[in-house]
Amino acid sequence: MHYNFIKNQKYFLSLSAILVAGGIIAFFVWGLKPGIDFTGGALLEVEYKTDRPANADVSSVVEGITEKPIIQQVGNKGLIIRTKTIDEPTHQKIVNALKEKISGDNVLTEKQFQTIGPSISAELKQKSYSAIALVLIAIILYIAFAFRKVSRPVSAWKYGVCAVLALTHDIFIPVGIFAALGHYKGVEIDTLFVTALLTILGFSVHDTIVVFDRIRENLLKYSKESFEQVVDRSVNQTMVRSISTSFTVLLVLLAVFFFGGATIKYFVLTLIVGVIFGTYSSIFVASPLLVLWQRRAAVAKR
Repeated sequence: MHYNFIKNQKYFLSLSAILVAGGIIAFFVWGLKPGIDFTGGALLEVEYKTDRPANADVSSVVEGITEKPIIQQVGNKGLIIRTKTIDEPTHQKIVNALKEKISGDNVLTEKQFQTIGPSISAELKQKSYSAIALVLIAIILYIAFAFRKVSRPVSAWKYGVCAVLALTHDIFIPVGIFAALGHYKGVEIDTLFVTALLTILGFSVHDTIVVFDRIRENLLKYSKESFEQVVDRSVNQTMVRSISTSFTVLLVLLAVFFFGGATIKYFVLTLIVGVIFGTYSSIFVASPLLVLWQRRAAVAKR
């Protein structure tokens, strides 16, 4: 079955534009809620054997030791307690105070404790921005080099730019979703979120390069066809492969999301969103953008 992607590109690009615009608006209106990785502070995760106390009861205990704790429920019996940066004696004092409030056999188990100073958190934030920027630049340079022998009718560097434009689509959509989750659900982002974004970039550009590589092959094989026809043929030839690969990855991610630990739940959710829209952009965004650019350049030359 042959589907005319290029003929219907306005629908695909319009949908992408709406989704990206929504992500950008959500980001600027609500912003991302940074975790302690980016703000500095301490995180203590505990789990109760039987009954988990109310957040207010836990907060009253912790407030007697340090200021303004943030209590978040995890799973059926767990709690995450976020505070300002504390030292080890204060950490132990909080754990002991919580244990003293336990009645019967409701044993408290400490799952994890981590603390990050403000200077380290600022450095992590800066390195996160730098990592994403360097990856995007490296992708443009790599694709321009890989397609250096392709000049008809689109220059090699334009493949790289179109790939990066598709990648911004893949980044802004999960960013917008997490801005909304942070605003309505209090979901925070950390270095795992940045790791997920970088993973999405790698996965999506890999898929896009497969399509572009087929375009490069077909430009030589079907030299008498127009550029639009070659691109449309190439997308049809690679679509099943792209969807099949992404579907198998999604099966694994969904299993981890539903049955994995709470600490990586939102990391996996970011990957799920990224894989879905990364596959979409490889098929319905990157190649149509290439055709649109070539078409406008041809009109400008007349």
